[in-house]
Amino acid sequence: MGRTVLLLIFVALLAYYVSVPVPDDVEEPWKLAWETTKIKVVSDLASFAELLGISHFMDTMQLLMKLEEVPPTSDENVTVTETTFNSVPVRIYLPKRKATTLRRALFYIHGGGWCLGSAALRGYDNLSRRTADRLDAVVVSTNYGLAPKYHFPRQFEDVYSALQWFLQENTLEKYGVDPRRVGVSGDSAGGNLAAAVTQQLIQDPDVKTKLKVQVLVYPALQALDMNLPSLQEGSHFPFLSSSLMARFWSEYFTTDRALEKAMLLNQHVPVEFSHLFQFVNWSSLLPERYKKGYFYKNPTPGNSELAQKYPGFVDVKACPLLANDNTLRHLPLTYIITCQYDVLRDDGLMYVTRLQNVGVPVTHHHIKNGFHGAFTLRDFKIAYRMQNQYLSWLMENL
Repeated sequence: MGRTVLLLIFVALLAYYVSVPVPDDVEEPWKLAWETTKIKVVSDLASFAELLGISHFMDTMQLLMKLEEVPPTSDENVTVTETTFNSVPVRIYLPKRKATTLRRALFYIHGGGWCLGSAALRGYDNLSRRTADRLDAVVVSTNYGLAPKYHFPRQFEDVYSALQWFLQENTLEKYGVDPRRVGVSGDSAGGNLAAAVTQQLIQDPDVKTKLKVQVLVYPALQALDMNLPSLQEGSHFPFLSSSLMARFWSEYFTTDRALEKAMLLNQHVPVEFSHLFQFVNWSSLLPERYKKGYFYKNPTPGNSELAQKYPGFVDVKACPLLANDNTLRHLPLTYIITCQYDVLRDDGLMYVTRLQNVGVPVTHHHIKNGFHGAFTLRDFKIAYRMQNQYLSWLMENL
């Protein structure tokens, strides 16, 4: 009897973890299902530990993700070192081939919902090596303080501080960088931070070196309206669900789960900030094909107390889509990647529209069978293609 019960439990668990839904038209569906299952197991372990009061969900996830970190090891093409820029830890990738001119440079910001990840993760390390070698470029891959230990604006301030340090004349000279050919890039939460620091930089008179390009890979750009079509569709998208995105946004600002609950109900923005919805109104900013079957509904006004306690979600430094047109029109040449099966899809699409509306040159690549996280997935065909497109654009424009 006991063995039968254990067998039934095992079969039930196996069915639960193996029956991971993946979109019909993705490549290598079994490989994606396996990766999604691994994330599901880790996430459930973290949730269980949090339920028992052992550790915060994000702390457990971060601990388990450290298993994917690699040391700063140089190879035959690239020298890899670690240092700090203005007390912020960064990893530097320098091509070994002899430089005949000053090199271009890319400042990269990792993703992870402002709570997870680091420049040392294998996927980011591989990307930075490929970028440095293929572009003959200096790559700075930055870290930043993570939630729940640190909340907004710490992540923004760390990244901006490190970028300011890098853009100093003596730092660029030390690494042999052409000050006219510096770009910033990031994915997911890193795309959020890349967009935010790029906006800040154009308004900073103390920084003489300006960015030539910004590259945003499925960026998170707004936390006002949690009812976009992509968020409505994304309950079962690979790696990042709508509910997990609400948790990430909430953790960026506070460990108070009341904000997360209000976000899930789309009732977190008080009436005094309702004027900001014009900047994230998907009914006017999304291309028609992404609006089909959906109807815009004004979010229910929320409690002013949440905005007073945690004003980050109405701050342009946390939500770059809230920038006004006058700020946006001064942004540099931009490259944005969005994926069809991604809860952040519509954030990127709306930013493309807003930048185009004010005359900023934008290249937009939409990956029709893409999903969140695909850009840095090792040994996936889609990652290889996305990175090749990304590197080709940088080769031509940076």
